[in-house]
Amino acid sequence: MKEFDYIIIGGGCAGLSLAYELEIYDKLKDKTLAIIEPRDEYKRDKTWSFWKVFPHNFEDCVKKSWNTFSVNTPNETKYIECKSTPYQTIDSGIFYQKILTKLKLNKNIQFFKNINEIDKSNSIIFNSVSNFENNQHDLWQHFCGVEIETEKDFFDDELLNLMDFACDQRNRVHFFYTLPFDKKNALVETTWISELNNQNLKDYDEQIDNYLSKHLNIRNCKVNFREIGSIPLFRPNKLKKTNEILIGSAGGMTRLSTGYTFLNIQEHSKYIRDNIENIKNVDLFKIKTKYDFLDKIFLNVLKKNSPEMGKIFYKIFDSSPETAINFLSNKSNFSQDLEIILKMPKWKFLKAII
Repeated sequence: MKEFDYIIIGGGCAGLSLAYELEIYDKLKDKTLAIIEPRDEYKRDKTWSFWKVFPHNFEDCVKKSWNTFSVNTPNETKYIECKSTPYQTIDSGIFYQKILTKLKLNKNIQFFKNINEIDKSNSIIFNSVSNFENNQHDLWQHFCGVEIETEKDFFDDELLNLMDFACDQRNRVHFFYTLPFDKKNALVETTWISELNNQNLKDYDEQIDNYLSKHLNIRNCKVNFREIGSIPLFRPNKLKKTNEILIGSAGGMTRLSTGYTFLNIQEHSKYIRDNIENIKNVDLFKIKTKYDFLDKIFLNVLKKNSPEMGKIFYKIFDSSPETAINFLSNKSNFSQDLEIILKMPKWKFLKAII
């Protein structure tokens, strides 16, 4: 069996981002790479969104950017500008095509469906495949979204609705998320923060139909795309393995309080690229410890106060836009952290620490 210098297990967002980062900086000029991915074809299957708090490699894969977003509870709505850090959405289909087109030009890169097809004994392995499914009783952000097309102009395509808590909570945390790509097309997503094994929350299509007809007053529309997914809001048991470097959610790149992962993957890929010649000996790349500490407190509050979490999320945006966005994107300084903390209901959070 053939040997490779590097092996990436999982050709999804994390695996392909790393391969692309290594390729465009000529780290694979004299090295071989095997990518293990079982899928038969790549097509649009996901939507990745984030505030652009630093430049990334995939500006040409952005489906839409917004400079204003809203957050609302049943009684209040807040409009927030984010011109300096626009909210962006990546189309996974364009992302896959861009990266695969580039990787195919390098004969040192090969794809395999099963790792048993190659000799991995002397390779540096980057693994994005997790075993999170065994933790379905833990907290997850799980969601289902449909991209709809209306008959007439309906949406304000300059304003995205980040969180709409004016919906049935079922004693958990539930919000809708609407990304208008133009006046007739938008992604509308139902999102829950709960245990993944709670089947009572998974009537997604009924939830979306009800939201479209009764909340948005959309009676007739065409569904052009559907996505469904789940993001673990907990850390893997082991972030470091003897013969592997974990990447993506498996490597702790998900922000626990928000589920945001895409930009963390890009930072991790750059860190690996910068240190690839000595990667086994450098420190493990992590989201800053302070965010894990604060997020675990936040999620403890969430477990005990689910019906009130809409108001608590809303309070984050009582801070300045720069503070809220930097905090949610792992880029906040101490004064910004403090500003967020002071907005939170203190007794609830104190009890969560004790």
